[in-house]
Amino acid sequence: MAIQHSTLAKGFAFAGISNMSVLIFSRFFTNPVIAQYDPVVMSNFGLMMIMVWGLAYMAIAKDFQQVRWLVGVFAIEKLIYGSVWINWLLNNKLSEVYEADMMAGMFYSIYGVNDWTFFVFFLSVFVYLRKSK
Repeated sequence: MAIQHSTLAKGFAFAGISNMSVLIFSRFFTNPVIAQYDPVVMSNFGLMMIMVWGLAYMAIAKDFQQVRWLVGVFAIEKLIYGSVWINWLLNNKLSEVYEADMMAGMFYSIYGVNDWTFFVFFLSVFVYLRKSK
């Protein structure tokens, strides 16, 4: 079954918008609690880089079929962030984050789910593009 180009393009746009949500959870980079609980990956610099990835997803939304290997890179990137999230959950107490700040707690609750979801999406698109060539 062929997937419509416009449906996949919307998936890339939605992935980008999802990454932009760090602005909400970080309160436009003024929420210190997110960085406090993961100062390496989720520093303000790290959050800005998440937004840059989001811009990249949106930039190729209409022409993703022309850059299939980049779609594969996106899948790898999401695999890494999803794995980092699982490791974070195994080594931290989410309840402590919620006690410190509700928005930061929500962020740590969902960011990995988002990454795993889009890992599956990007991987599926990459496989689809590889088979269609």
